[in-house]
Amino acid sequence: MIERALPHFNPSPARRHRPALLPALWPALSLALALAWGVAAPAQAQGVSETVGKNSAFTGLVSASQVEQAAVQQYGQMLREAQAKNALGSDNHPQVLRLRNIARRIIPFSYAWNPRAREWRWEVNLIGSKQINAFCMPGGKIAFYTGILDQLKLSDDEVAMVMGHEIAHALREHARERMGKSAATNIGVNVLSQVLGFGQVGQTLTQYGAQLLTLEFSREDESEADLVGMELAARAGFDPRAGVTLWEKMGAASKGAPPQFLSTHPSGKTRIADIERNLPKVMPLYEASQKR
Repeated sequence: MIERALPHFNPSPARRHRPALLPALWPALSLALALAWGVAAPAQAQGVSETVGKNSAFTGLVSASQVEQAAVQQYGQMLREAQAKNALGSDNHPQVLRLRNIARRIIPFSYAWNPRAREWRWEVNLIGSKQINAFCMPGGKIAFYTGILDQLKLSDDEVAMVMGHEIAHALREHARERMGKSAATNIGVNVLSQVLGFGQVGQTLTQYGAQLLTLEFSREDESEADLVGMELAARAGFDPRAGVTLWEKMGAASKGAPPQFLSTHPSGKTRIADIERNLPKVMPLYEASQKR
Protein backbone atom coordinates (compact mmCIF):
# COMPACT_ATOMS: atom_id res chain seq x y z
CA MET A 1 0.00 0.00 0.00
CA ILE A 2 1.09 3.56 -0.54
CA GLU A 3 1.00 4.25 3.15
CA ARG A 4 4.06 2.02 3.55
CA ALA A 5 6.09 4.04 1.08
CA LEU A 6 6.77 6.81 3.57
CA PRO A 7 8.11 6.63 7.13
CA HIS A 8 5.86 7.25 10.10
CA PHE A 9 6.02 10.81 11.32
CA ASN A 10 5.10 11.67 14.88
CA PRO A 11 6.12 15.28 15.41
CA SER A 12 6.67 16.33 18.97
CA PRO A 13 4.45 19.16 20.22
CA ALA A 14 5.86 22.59 19.61
CA ARG A 15 7.54 24.06 22.67
CA ARG A 16 5.34 26.73 24.19
CA HIS A 17 6.79 30.17 24.43
CA ARG A 18 5.45 32.49 27.13
CA PRO A 19 6.71 35.96 26.34
CA ALA A 20 6.96 38.73 28.89
CA LEU A 21 4.14 41.29 28.91
CA LEU A 22 5.93 44.05 26.95
CA PRO A 23 7.57 41.79 24.32
CA ALA A 24 4.16 40.18 23.81
CA LEU A 25 3.29 43.16 21.63
CA TRP A 26 5.75 41.94 19.02
CA PRO A 27 4.04 38.58 18.31
CA ALA A 28 0.75 40.39 17.91
CA LEU A 29 2.35 42.76 15.40
CA SER A 30 3.97 39.83 13.62
CA LEU A 31 0.61 38.10 13.34
CA ALA A 32 -0.98 41.18 11.82
CA LEU A 33 1.81 41.47 9.27
CA ALA A 34 1.62 37.77 8.47
CA LEU A 35 -2.12 37.93 7.87
CA ALA A 36 -1.53 40.85 5.52
CA TRP A 37 1.35 39.32 3.59
CA GLY A 38 0.72 35.58 3.83
CA VAL A 39 3.27 32.79 3.54
CA ALA A 40 5.32 32.37 0.40
CA ALA A 41 4.40 29.61 -2.04
CA PRO A 42 7.14 27.18 -3.06
CA ALA A 43 9.72 28.50 -5.48
CA GLN A 44 9.56 26.53 -8.73
CA ALA A 45 11.10 27.36 -12.07
CA GLN A 46 7.95 26.47 -14.02
CA GLY A 47 4.32 25.90 -13.34
CA VAL A 48 1.54 27.75 -11.58
CA SER A 49 3.19 28.81 -8.31
CA GLU A 50 3.22 32.51 -9.25
CA THR A 51 -0.41 32.33 -10.32
CA VAL A 52 -1.44 30.55 -7.14
CA GLY A 53 0.47 32.93 -4.91
CA LYS A 54 0.82 32.65 -1.16
CA ASN A 55 -0.64 30.40 1.49
CA SER A 56 -3.00 31.98 3.96
CA ALA A 57 -1.42 32.76 7.34
CA PHE A 58 -4.68 31.67 8.98
CA THR A 59 -3.25 28.14 8.79
CA GLY A 60 -0.83 29.16 11.53
CA LEU A 61 -3.69 29.44 14.04
CA VAL A 62 -4.24 25.67 14.08
CA SER A 63 -1.69 22.89 14.62
CA ALA A 64 -0.93 20.95 11.43
CA SER A 65 -0.15 17.77 13.35
CA GLN A 66 -3.47 17.92 15.21
CA VAL A 67 -5.42 18.42 11.99
CA GLU A 68 -3.60 15.45 10.44
CA GLN A 69 -4.25 13.28 13.51
CA ALA A 70 -7.95 14.12 13.32
CA ALA A 71 -7.91 13.14 9.64
CA VAL A 72 -6.31 9.78 10.48
CA GLN A 73 -9.09 9.04 12.98
CA GLN A 74 -11.92 10.10 10.69
CA TYR A 75 -10.47 8.33 7.66
CA GLY A 76 -10.05 5.14 9.67
CA GLN A 77 -13.64 5.34 10.88
CA MET A 78 -14.84 5.82 7.31
CA LEU A 79 -12.91 2.74 6.15
CA ARG A 80 -14.28 0.64 9.01
CA GLU A 81 -17.84 1.67 8.17
CA ALA A 82 -17.28 0.89 4.50
CA GLN A 83 -15.78 -2.48 5.40
CA ALA A 84 -18.78 -3.32 7.56
CA LYS A 85 -21.01 -2.66 4.54
CA ASN A 86 -18.76 -4.65 2.18
CA ALA A 87 -18.19 -1.38 0.32
CA LEU A 88 -14.40 -1.12 0.71
CA GLY A 89 -12.37 -2.01 -2.36
CA SER A 90 -9.91 -4.85 -1.75
CA ASP A 91 -6.18 -4.36 -2.19
CA ASN A 92 -6.25 -6.43 -5.40
CA HIS A 93 -9.32 -4.73 -6.90
CA PRO A 94 -8.37 -3.50 -10.41
CA GLN A 95 -9.59 0.03 -9.72
CA VAL A 96 -7.74 0.15 -6.39
CA LEU A 97 -4.53 -0.91 -8.11
CA ARG A 98 -5.13 1.68 -10.80
CA LEU A 99 -5.72 4.49 -8.31
CA ARG A 100 -2.67 3.60 -6.24
CA ASN A 101 -0.43 3.45 -9.30
CA ILE A 102 -1.58 6.90 -10.37
CA ALA A 103 -1.00 8.20 -6.84
CA ARG A 104 2.52 6.77 -6.73
CA ARG A 105 3.38 8.82 -9.79
CA ILE A 106 1.88 12.04 -8.44
CA ILE A 107 2.96 11.96 -4.80
CA PRO A 108 6.72 12.64 -5.31
CA PHE A 109 5.84 15.96 -6.95
CA SER A 110 3.80 17.04 -3.94
CA TYR A 111 6.83 17.64 -1.73
CA ALA A 112 7.75 20.95 -3.32
CA TRP A 113 4.35 22.32 -2.34
CA ASN A 114 4.40 21.12 1.26
CA PRO A 115 7.50 19.59 2.91
CA ARG A 116 5.29 17.79 5.44
CA ALA A 117 4.02 15.61 2.59
CA ARG A 118 7.29 13.65 2.68
CA GLU A 119 6.33 12.31 6.10
CA TRP A 120 2.63 11.65 5.49
CA ARG A 121 1.36 8.07 5.57
CA TRP A 122 -0.35 8.25 2.20
CA GLU A 123 -3.34 5.99 1.67
CA VAL A 124 -5.59 5.47 -1.34
CA ASN A 125 -8.86 3.58 -1.05
CA LEU A 126 -11.98 2.94 -3.07
CA ILE A 127 -15.47 3.18 -1.57
CA GLY A 128 -18.45 1.52 -3.23
CA SER A 129 -20.98 4.31 -3.69
CA LYS A 130 -22.91 5.91 -6.54
CA GLN A 131 -21.72 9.33 -5.42
CA ILE A 132 -19.61 11.24 -7.94
CA ASN A 133 -17.01 12.21 -5.40
CA ALA A 134 -13.38 11.96 -4.30
CA PHE A 135 -11.27 13.64 -1.63
CA CYS A 136 -7.87 13.85 0.01
CA MET A 137 -7.92 14.59 3.72
CA PRO A 138 -4.99 16.28 5.53
CA GLY A 139 -2.04 13.94 5.82
CA GLY A 140 -2.58 12.31 2.42
CA LYS A 141 -5.71 10.24 3.08
CA ILE A 142 -7.27 9.75 -0.37
CA ALA A 143 -10.58 8.13 -1.26
CA PHE A 144 -12.45 7.73 -4.52
CA TYR A 145 -16.05 6.64 -4.82
CA THR A 146 -16.89 4.09 -7.49
CA GLY A 147 -19.52 6.48 -8.83
CA ILE A 148 -16.98 8.96 -10.16
CA LEU A 149 -15.07 6.22 -11.97
CA ASP A 150 -18.00 4.23 -13.29
CA GLN A 151 -20.47 6.96 -14.20
CA LEU A 152 -17.93 9.30 -15.79
CA LYS A 153 -15.78 6.51 -17.26
CA LEU A 154 -12.62 8.44 -16.45
CA SER A 155 -9.38 7.90 -18.32
CA ASP A 156 -6.12 7.71 -16.34
CA ASP A 157 -5.38 11.31 -17.30
CA GLU A 158 -8.78 12.41 -16.01
CA VAL A 159 -8.36 10.43 -12.78
CA ALA A 160 -5.00 12.14 -12.31
CA MET A 161 -6.64 15.54 -12.68
CA VAL A 162 -9.20 14.69 -10.00
CA MET A 163 -6.56 13.19 -7.73
CA GLY A 164 -4.18 16.09 -8.25
CA HIS A 165 -6.98 18.51 -7.39
CA GLU A 166 -7.80 16.69 -4.16
CA ILE A 167 -4.15 16.28 -3.16
CA ALA A 168 -3.71 20.01 -3.76
CA HIS A 169 -6.33 20.75 -1.09
CA ALA A 170 -4.22 18.81 1.42
CA LEU A 171 -0.93 20.35 0.29
CA ARG A 172 -2.27 23.89 0.45
CA GLU A 173 -3.83 23.05 3.83
CA HIS A 174 -7.23 24.42 2.92
CA ALA A 175 -8.91 22.52 5.76
CA ARG A 176 -6.47 23.97 8.26
CA GLU A 177 -7.00 27.42 6.77
CA ARG A 178 -10.78 27.11 7.12
CA MET A 179 -10.38 26.14 10.76
CA GLY A 180 -8.03 29.05 11.34
CA LYS A 181 -10.51 31.48 9.82
CA SER A 182 -13.29 30.06 11.95
CA ALA A 183 -11.12 30.44 15.02
CA ALA A 184 -10.28 34.04 14.19
CA THR A 185 -13.94 34.85 13.60
CA ASN A 186 -15.58 32.94 16.41
CA ILE A 187 -13.03 32.66 19.18
CA GLY A 188 -11.57 36.15 18.95
CA VAL A 189 -9.62 37.06 22.05
CA ASN A 190 -8.96 33.41 22.88
CA VAL A 191 -7.14 32.97 19.56
CA LEU A 192 -4.91 35.94 20.31
CA SER A 193 -4.07 34.51 23.72
CA GLN A 194 -3.23 31.19 22.06
CA VAL A 195 -0.93 32.89 19.56
CA LEU A 196 0.83 34.62 22.46
CA GLY A 197 1.28 31.32 24.24
CA PHE A 198 -1.53 31.41 26.79
CA GLY A 199 -3.94 28.79 25.50
CA GLN A 200 -4.56 25.52 23.69
CA VAL A 201 -5.02 25.70 19.92
CA GLY A 202 -6.39 22.18 20.18
CA GLN A 203 -9.72 23.68 21.25
CA THR A 204 -10.06 25.09 17.73
CA LEU A 205 -9.60 21.64 16.26
CA THR A 206 -12.19 20.17 18.62
CA GLN A 207 -14.77 22.75 17.59
CA TYR A 208 -14.07 23.01 13.86
CA GLY A 209 -12.30 19.80 12.89
CA ALA A 210 -15.06 17.33 13.56
CA GLN A 211 -16.32 17.31 9.97
CA LEU A 212 -13.21 16.98 7.82
CA LEU A 213 -15.01 14.52 5.57
CA THR A 214 -17.72 17.05 4.73
CA LEU A 215 -15.76 20.28 5.01
CA GLU A 216 -16.66 22.69 2.22
CA PHE A 217 -13.96 24.84 0.64
CA SER A 218 -14.35 28.28 -0.86
CA ARG A 219 -14.50 28.77 -4.61
CA GLU A 220 -11.09 30.39 -4.40
CA ASP A 221 -9.74 27.24 -2.75
CA GLU A 222 -11.31 25.11 -5.47
CA SER A 223 -9.82 27.20 -8.27
CA GLU A 224 -6.41 27.06 -6.59
CA ALA A 225 -6.67 23.29 -6.22
CA ASP A 226 -7.47 23.01 -9.94
CA LEU A 227 -4.24 24.81 -10.87
CA VAL A 228 -1.96 23.04 -8.41
CA GLY A 229 -3.54 19.69 -9.25
CA MET A 230 -3.05 20.31 -12.94
CA GLU A 231 0.65 20.97 -12.35
CA LEU A 232 1.06 17.86 -10.19
CA ALA A 233 -0.57 15.70 -12.84
CA ALA A 234 1.52 17.21 -15.64
CA ARG A 235 4.79 16.70 -13.78
CA ALA A 236 3.76 13.07 -13.16
CA GLY A 237 3.28 12.51 -16.89
CA PHE A 238 -0.49 12.89 -17.19
CA ASP A 239 -1.92 15.09 -19.92
CA PRO A 240 -3.30 18.27 -18.27
CA ARG A 241 -5.60 18.82 -21.25
CA ALA A 242 -7.69 16.04 -19.70
CA GLY A 243 -8.98 18.68 -17.31
CA VAL A 244 -11.16 20.01 -20.13
CA THR A 245 -12.75 16.63 -20.91
CA LEU A 246 -13.10 15.89 -17.20
CA TRP A 247 -15.18 18.99 -16.54
CA GLU A 248 -17.19 18.46 -19.69
CA LYS A 249 -18.15 15.07 -18.25
CA MET A 250 -18.85 16.67 -14.89
CA GLY A 251 -21.09 19.21 -16.58
CA ALA A 252 -23.06 16.47 -18.32
CA ALA A 253 -23.42 14.60 -15.02
CA SER A 254 -24.67 17.71 -13.24
CA LYS A 255 -27.93 17.88 -15.17
CA GLY A 256 -30.66 17.75 -12.57
CA ALA A 257 -29.10 17.44 -9.12
CA PRO A 258 -25.43 18.49 -9.16
CA PRO A 259 -22.95 15.82 -7.99
CA GLN A 260 -21.65 16.28 -4.44
CA PHE A 261 -18.20 16.82 -5.95
CA LEU A 262 -19.49 20.01 -7.56
CA SER A 263 -21.44 21.37 -4.60
CA THR A 264 -19.18 24.35 -3.91
CA HIS A 265 -17.03 24.34 -7.01
CA PRO A 266 -16.88 27.04 -9.68
CA SER A 267 -19.06 26.36 -12.72
CA GLY A 268 -17.74 23.96 -15.32
CA LYS A 269 -17.43 26.70 -17.92
CA THR A 270 -15.42 28.87 -15.55
CA ARG A 271 -12.97 26.19 -14.60
CA ILE A 272 -12.55 24.94 -18.17
CA ALA A 273 -11.66 28.50 -19.17
CA ASP A 274 -9.17 28.70 -16.28
CA ILE A 275 -7.61 25.38 -17.25
CA GLU A 276 -7.25 26.41 -20.89
CA ARG A 277 -5.75 29.75 -19.85
CA ASN A 278 -3.12 28.03 -17.68
CA LEU A 279 -2.29 25.13 -19.98
CA PRO A 280 0.74 26.97 -21.46
CA LYS A 281 2.28 27.01 -17.97
CA VAL A 282 2.04 23.26 -17.46
CA MET A 283 2.24 21.73 -20.94
CA PRO A 284 6.07 22.08 -20.97
CA LEU A 285 6.13 20.08 -17.73
CA TYR A 286 4.02 17.34 -19.30
CA GLU A 287 6.14 17.32 -22.46
CA ALA A 288 9.33 17.09 -20.36
CA SER A 289 7.85 14.16 -18.44
CA GLN A 290 7.40 12.24 -21.68
CA LYS A 291 11.16 12.41 -22.31
CA ARG A 292 12.13 10.92 -18.96
